[in-house]
Amino acid sequence: MLDPLVGVGPLRFGMSPDQVRDALGGAIAYVSQGLEDSLSWQRYDGFEVTAIYGPGPRLVAVAVDALSGPLVRLGEVELIDRVPSEVRADLVELAHREGVSVRVNWSGDPEVAAWGLSMGAGKGWALSPEGYAERTDRMVTDALFVGPEPAEDPYRSEPVKSWRNVQEWDANPGDWPVRADRDRPRWDCTPLEGVGPLRFGMSPSQVVAALGGDAPAVRRGRYAWAWRGAEPWCLEEDRFDRAGVTAHYWHPEGVPTLGAVTVHGRTGPRVAFEGIELIGRPVSEVDAAVVRYVEERDLGLRIGCAGDQGPDGTNLYVRADRAGDAVVTGARFCAPDWEDHG
Repeated sequence: MLDPLVGVGPLRFGMSPDQVRDALGGAIAYVSQGLEDSLSWQRYDGFEVTAIYGPGPRLVAVAVDALSGPLVRLGEVELIDRVPSEVRADLVELAHREGVSVRVNWSGDPEVAAWGLSMGAGKGWALSPEGYAERTDRMVTDALFVGPEPAEDPYRSEPVKSWRNVQEWDANPGDWPVRADRDRPRWDCTPLEGVGPLRFGMSPSQVVAALGGDAPAVRRGRYAWAWRGAEPWCLEEDRFDRAGVTAHYWHPEGVPTLGAVTVHGRTGPRVAFEGIELIGRPVSEVDAAVVRYVEERDLGLRIGCAGDQGPDGTNLYVRADRAGDAVVTGARFCAPDWEDHG
């Protein structure tokens, strides 16, 4: 049960790491961040919860996984591993009865400061008949529960911000429109060389020109460490909303060069690989087609960090993009030496 602003299950906000461990029956934290005197967070094996610590260290927030975390209830509302829109409707109804306000958080999911609750969603997985994990076509709910201090704006507050900094992630207003096929242009792809009018090795200005001159809607980069003088700013990616693609850059000779292109599932152009339509399709359908393709040709299957998969030797990965309660396919096309990290 969620006890708003007080705790969730056996965990109470304000607990020390030792108290959290004892409350979880001696569970082992198999991933930790920070040192004992400045502990940031710990993830617990067997429970699939993450304990997030403030000064002390003292527990200030708990994140629960969608697929394997404990089920959590607020009143009569089940919060975890459900269809996101159904949970949203239940929470809005409960909030109306209790006279509290519901807002939309960075991911487009409901957030209620009065309950210290910020909902989220993860991509669904299931076991195949053969017993291995496979992606499904649905999203399922997860949640972040916080104490009083970060409740007003959890993801902009420390220490939640240090655990998961979402400031540079693409925010969503709470809807996920999917562009119809008839409104998407058709692009060709040549693995390891490029996709559509984009070719690996292009400069950012050449990418803009190839996409019709539209300026990127979002430009992201970082400051690179330098031996002396000012730290240079390095362009990492440009997102083009009209085209529905993101250009990713690397700096093999000190200047930004196109190394990968992401075609977004909801808005990007139609792209086919060896007769397999890659964009805007059910993930289970495309994953199955890719597996058939590699099995028929006795090829390897490469799996990316986020579960994205593609035929060995292509550096092409089928991605899974959220579309509300559902998941549709996007794709990332990479230069030969590009190491994709999701």
